[in-house]
Order: sequence, then structure tokens, then C-alpha cells
Amino acid sequence: MLKIDHLTKTYPGGKVGVADLSLEVKPGEICGFIGHNGAGKTTTIKAVVGLHKFEQGTITIDGISISDDPLKAKSIIAYIPDNPELYDNLSGMQFLNFVADVFRVPKSERKARIEACARELEIVDSLNNQIASYSHGMKQKLAIIAAFLHEPKLLIMDEPFVGLDPKAAFSVKKMMREFCDKGNAIFFSTHVLEVAEKLCDKIAIIKDGKLIASGTMEEVKGDASLEEVFLEVTEEAN
Repeated sequence: MLKIDHLTKTYPGGKVGVADLSLEVKPGEICGFIGHNGAGKTTTIKAVVGLHKFEQGTITIDGISISDDPLKAKSIIAYIPDNPELYDNLSGMQFLNFVADVFRVPKSERKARIEACARELEIVDSLNNQIASYSHGMKQKLAIIAAFLHEPKLLIMDEPFVGLDPKAAFSVKKMMREFCDKGNAIFFSTHVLEVAEKLCDKIAIIKDGKLIASGTMEEVKGDASLEEVFLEVTEEAN
């Protein structure tokens, strides 16, 4: 579903954000992307969703190049940044209808999809309120509903659990698993290693722009905890 081959991204001034990174996320898989702050997680994610140009490598989504055919690739993905920028002057429902219009979700289908996700995240009663009145957690919930709205094939999330209360976090994990059980895929970054260990099928660890470990959860951590493995491999990579 997502294939990154030898991705290299260098910023002006020569700083290397990502160096020769390759990984693959197959249909049905949840892949956790972990690393310290500044390791290259967000740089990689922004390259995947077409926000960062890169000088080397290829990125394909369901066989479609994000560089050669960005509109087609973006039509089958959804992206939730670590700090969603929403339109404060709109109500939650107006924003969701706007997103549905952009992705051409039929009006006959969008209502049921919105209601199902809004009920799961307990935000139904707030959808007619202005987004400006939302807390960070409510904005995160709205962004999550918007991401699922057009039924993408690949969901890309940057720290999706930040700002969510425990019940909402549980609901989002349930939604993520159900989404991938339908044959879709998720690639997400997180600092919450306990969540990654329980939720992910595959894990990728990045340090200083380089992938230092990747594979199935069992392959990467063995009999140890993910936290222990993460600390060990990041120390060894010094």
C-alpha cells in the first residue's frame, strides 16, 4: 500500500532530514514510526503526503507515485498532522461537509459516515458549534472524522493520540484496527510506545534521519518490550 524506496530529503543549508530510507506498509497493516524528536519522522511523513519535495528516492501509494501523479495519490490517502489546522470560523459540520465536497463524497453517504464516527468519538452534540470554541482534543477528534470520511486506502497520522482523553484514545485505536481489517493501511508516528506495542503489526525506528530497525513487531522486539528495544537500538546507533 505504501512503499518508500531510498528516500533522501536534504534541507537548505545541507542538513539531511532523511537519508536513504526504505520501508513498506502492506494492506491490512498498522505500522508505527518511532524515534526521538528531530529524528526525521515528520519529514518522512510530509514527503509521503506530498508536502515535502525530495531529491532522491520514490514514494508510491497503492502503486501511484506521489511525485508523478500527486492528485491521484492524494485522493486515496488521508493525513492527520500533529497539530491540525482547521477553519475556526466554520462549525464542525460545515468543515466536514467541506472535506466531503473536496473528496466528492456523495451526500447520500456522508451523513451516515459522519454520524458513525461522531458517535464513536462522542462529539455529536458539538458538531454545530464553531470550531473556534473547540478544545485541542475536540479539534483532534474532528480531524480524525474528516480523515475517515472519504474512506481512504492509506491513513497517515502524526502523533494522533496527543490531546485525546483515554476513552477517545481507545475509540481511535478501535477505529484504526477496523480500518485496517478492511484491507487498508495505516502509517503513524507516536511517542507512546505502549500503544504502538499493543496496536501495531509492524514497527520502524528512525534516528538522525536513518532507519535503524524495522519489521514486524515480533521481529523487532522479540521477547523484550518495545521500550527496551527502542532504548537499546537508539543507544547502539550513537
